[in-house]
Amino acid sequence: MVKKEKLGAALIKYNKAISENPKDYRAYNNRGNLYLQMGNYQSAIADYNKAIEINPEFALAYTNRGYAYQEIKLYEKAIANYNKAIEINPSNSMAYNNRGFTYLLMGQFDLAERDIKKALEISPDNIYALNSMAEFYAMKNNKEEACKWLKLAVQKGFNNWKYLKTSETYENIRNEPCFKEILTKRKA
Repeated sequence: MVKKEKLGAALIKYNKAISENPKDYRAYNNRGNLYLQMGNYQSAIADYNKAIEINPEFALAYTNRGYAYQEIKLYEKAIANYNKAIEINPSNSMAYNNRGFTYLLMGQFDLAERDIKKALEISPDNIYALNSMAEFYAMKNNKEEACKWLKLAVQKGFNNWKYLKTSETYENIRNEPCFKEILTKRKA
């Protein structure tokens, strides 16, 4: 209930910011992120569209819109957005990571590995890219490597335990002792 109240308060804040300054592309992007958190993907995409309309060089909005498309399984649209984000900002590690993860979901393992490695080259402590590398190895059924990367991601701060327990990407290793050990050692 508290989370819903916080999201509602944040929504009011962004609505006010946008009404006071309709050209504030960052406010549209932030409200889009809020809609994304709420699972309202179409509203999120609409806000990212508006942010991009106002500032076509705002790479973050392309990355976020790509993620929204990825969540609704429109993978080609997600890839196109990540491509644009990378074109605008070639040092955007999250765009590389997210594009790599999308390729992973599409079963394009070579492209996935290339992009996730690029994300880690740019930002070695990117916990999402570390987790993506674990997912890459899990999907390739390399349990030892998957656990090694997941352990590193958790050590660096990755803590989305619900995701680890439910993501299809971890299906191949979910019953492995190393995976179970990582989950049991998590901080309460």
